[in-house]
Amino acid sequence: MGPLQRQGPGVRGWENQNLDQSSRAGVRDSESEPRFEYQGLGERLAECLLSLHRHPATAKWYDRRDSVFIEFCVADSKDVKVNFDKAKFGFSCVGGTDDTRHENEVDLFEAIDQKECKHKRTDRSVLCCLRKAEPGKAWPRLTKDKAKLTWLSVDFNNWKDWEDDSDEEIGGAYDQFSDMMNNMGGGDDDLPDLDGADEDESADSDDEKMPDLE
Repeated sequence: MGPLQRQGPGVRGWENQNLDQSSRAGVRDSESEPRFEYQGLGERLAECLLSLHRHPATAKWYDRRDSVFIEFCVADSKDVKVNFDKAKFGFSCVGGTDDTRHENEVDLFEAIDQKECKHKRTDRSVLCCLRKAEPGKAWPRLTKDKAKLTWLSVDFNNWKDWEDDSDEEIGGAYDQFSDMMNNMGGGDDDLPDLDGADEDESADSDDEKMPDLE
């Protein structure tokens, strides 16, 4: 038997061994087809499918001397989770008749006092009060970056030019929100206007400064 014949079984065995290794690694080794790695595809596919059921909740915000308020417009919300961090804010819940999963995350314009932040759920929305770490400093926008967030808008009905308002003292809006929560208890009543003003007296006035539109 010649040298090539003696090497034949070894060559075939080597080819079979590599084929088995390629199959175990999930790699298609063919000259006519590109190599593709299947390892981890199941986890990535599951994560991708899960993300399709997560949508940021529509929200609106407004600025006050001591706090920033964000209202998430989700009806019949449940499993509400709010995360107050020094420079970041997170919100998630399940809402609507189709039990849509909502998740929002924002890098904030300035730092907040996370220990003093609060939120209140109603049947129509979830209102969050973010206590400023530096009261008296205006926030021209909610986010750290100027990039527009499609789910976020300015609440013009509650916006006011408090910098020129001597009646609004530090702690005023935050104290009103705390009193409102205490008076409402654990119920899911609709949130009252913090100023007690009609919607006609909104921040659409030409005399007030308009915030950056997110």
